[in-house]
Amino acid sequence: MNQTNSTKKPEQKFRHTIQSDLKNINFRKDFSNEYKNLSRFYLDSEKKSQLESMTFVERWVHKFAWLTKSMFLHLTPLRRILVLLGVFLLFISSSVSINSVSLSSNWGLFGGLLIVFVLFLELKDKLLAKNELEAGRKVQRALMPEQNPEIAGWTIWLFTRPANEVGGDLVDYLRLNESKTVLTIADVAGKGLQAALMTSKLQATIRALATEINSLSDFGKKINKIFHRDSLPNLFASMLFIQIDSDSGKIDFINAGHFPPLIVNDNEIKELSKGDIALGLVSNAEYNEQTLVLKQYEIFVAYSDGVFEARNEYGQFFGMERFQKLIKNSSSNTPQQIGNSIVLQLEQFIGDYPAADDISLIIMKRNSQRNI
Repeated sequence: MNQTNSTKKPEQKFRHTIQSDLKNINFRKDFSNEYKNLSRFYLDSEKKSQLESMTFVERWVHKFAWLTKSMFLHLTPLRRILVLLGVFLLFISSSVSINSVSLSSNWGLFGGLLIVFVLFLELKDKLLAKNELEAGRKVQRALMPEQNPEIAGWTIWLFTRPANEVGGDLVDYLRLNESKTVLTIADVAGKGLQAALMTSKLQATIRALATEINSLSDFGKKINKIFHRDSLPNLFASMLFIQIDSDSGKIDFINAGHFPPLIVNDNEIKELSKGDIALGLVSNAEYNEQTLVLKQYEIFVAYSDGVFEARNEYGQFFGMERFQKLIKNSSSNTPQQIGNSIVLQLEQFIGDYPAADDISLIIMKRNSQRNI
């Protein structure tokens, strides 16, 4: 009895999967999205520009030809030959005679099986890569700090979401002592595994040196020198490194090429001054320490470019104006409420369009004048 049930389970699972697919699929919409994703991945900006000046028929023919060629060239040599052979055999149907004995041979079926075999190989590679990236994502999540670190007199909300399986944004938090806490938001150029590895390297460097800070300017110099020495050529990262004194409300920070943070109160949003050069561009860089005192109920917001550069399917950007207006309208809320509202608005704005960049936020609010 148990053996019969166990043999039926895979069949039931397969049947249930197909039924679920047929029930949930929106063929026209899903096919259109997949086709657009193909174009975004395989066609460069030059070819996309050429397509704009073509008629509908010309555009369709050229796009299909370019996609096919680009996809074909991305295959391994063996798989390219198998695909060519499979396509060739699809158009052949012949009869072979040996010693007056006619052997019917369905070469088209064999050609189709060759192409399906190549699809199996490509799917295997994709699943292997996906499993490795998923493992990398788990490591990144494990290295992430808690979303709501507790600091007496303050409310803090930390958030980062990669555009793909792994990301190049860093949001981190480290308590140095009872009154001193440091936070980091950084963005390594690029996407994917390369950016993720360099982000982990940057996080490890910051954590190793953070406990030995004499001045933020010197700290910035050391971080930049190490990042420049150990990173790939022409790779850089922006970083906002923040040190807060929970007793006094004083915030000291250095800005290495990152977007200026925002100070928000009931009446206005103030953008702080721009920072210095990004990490990794030169080996010897100077970083100026900036200082401010956050008043009671004022909000400090640091963010990555993935927030205001988020784009929808119509090519429209979320934009700084919309982002700042959203923060101002919800400034009486807690940092977590503000952050969740921003993320929700971004999700609704982007819709089904693939995320173009990682999204990261640090939102801090001072609740009392003294540490309680």
